[in-house]
Amino acid sequence: MYTSVLQTPIGTLVIRANEQGVYFIGFPDEIEEEYPNALTEEAARQLTDYFDQKRNRFDFPIKQQGTDFQKIVWCELMGIEAGNPISYAVLSRRMNNPLAIRAIASANGKNNLMIVVPCHRVIGSDGKLVGYAGGLWRKKWLLDHESAMMSRGQSVMKL
Repeated sequence: MYTSVLQTPIGTLVIRANEQGVYFIGFPDEIEEEYPNALTEEAARQLTDYFDQKRNRFDFPIKQQGTDFQKIVWCELMGIEAGNPISYAVLSRRMNNPLAIRAIASANGKNNLMIVVPCHRVIGSDGKLVGYAGGLWRKKWLLDHESAMMSRGQSVMKL
């Protein structure tokens, strides 16, 4: 296991990878020592570009473990445009599975690649911020950051 630690405007971000890809990006309670490899360093560089408003997509290898359904949800999350959050209902319709809102929300909550697999871009149907493992204040910050980066006027969905 390789680890890089990145100081960001929203806290200390930990990046973990093996030889094949990055499998964790998040804000854990405890920060371990850094043992970087090329993948964690590249992820840290790209995330720094994100926080500097120079990037909104990532292209380093990721290897997140999950069920087939979770992987489908995570893939769909990566298709949500920065600065344009959507609701769980919209996401379920995009996936041609409108009755699976709870299962989709559960898969979203199991995402271990914060920011890169942008689970923060999914909000409630009423436009309110709902559930984020990093805390709702971070979700709001990320949405506001992306709104500014994409030169959009709002960070929450209008109904």
